[in-house]
Amino acid sequence: MPEDTGPRTVVVTGGTRGVGAGIARAFLRTGAHVVVCARRPPDRPVAADGRTARHLAVDLRDAAAVTAFFDRVGEEYGRLDVLVNNAGGTPFRPLEAADAERHARVVALNLVAPLTASLAAYPLMRGQPGGGCILMVGSVSGTRPSPGTAAYGAAKAGLHSLARTMAVEWAPAVRVNTLVPGMVRTESAHLHYGDAAGLAAVARTVPAGRLAEPDEIGAAAVFLASADAAHITGAELLVHGGGERPAFLTAATVNHEEPPT
Repeated sequence: MPEDTGPRTVVVTGGTRGVGAGIARAFLRTGAHVVVCARRPPDRPVAADGRTARHLAVDLRDAAAVTAFFDRVGEEYGRLDVLVNNAGGTPFRPLEAADAERHARVVALNLVAPLTASLAAYPLMRGQPGGGCILMVGSVSGTRPSPGTAAYGAAKAGLHSLARTMAVEWAPAVRVNTLVPGMVRTESAHLHYGDAAGLAAVARTVPAGRLAEPDEIGAAAVFLASADAAHITGAELLVHGGGERPAFLTAATVNHEEPPT
């Protein structure tokens, strides 16, 4: 990352709530200028340590609007050091409950939109001293079966692959890495996991004994965008509390010893 050039400029897509807001707060604590973009402004300002992220409205599915957004960032801040492609998500929807067009919208938001943003950010980053850093926010859903969110899981798997290739094609000017969160306690966690009892039950399935907090995902993002990670590119950082305990260990009724060979 560049040194002695003043505060960095960081863009966090979907940075108005949840994991995105946690990432934005983490970068604010480093002294960076943070711009969060989403179609609607946050319910309350995204702030940390007396500093507030700036919100600019943009529809990430509109390529022309995305290009105009990054042109504005370049004109107003003079550089772009970090892009965090966080915007995404999906409702719970079994495959047969929707047609291909509806599933394709999920893929567009979670895979095509990060590609669109990265392509718009790249000219800014490659032409500036110190280059830049792009972070994709992937998901454990892209590393295992994702029943009920199949299109989302497929999109995240594609995003992981895209980041690895992008890291090769755009090196050495731009580093590209992927954060791979597991389950996170956000303001919308109840929509996925239920009430307090449901959240507690889900937390017990995580080896670490709890869900991640958004600011913990933010801390991992700050590390990957820092000079300490200068030789890390094309990598995936799992932030999932140890993953998931294998179901067979719970289902089995015999001693959990290695089977005979």
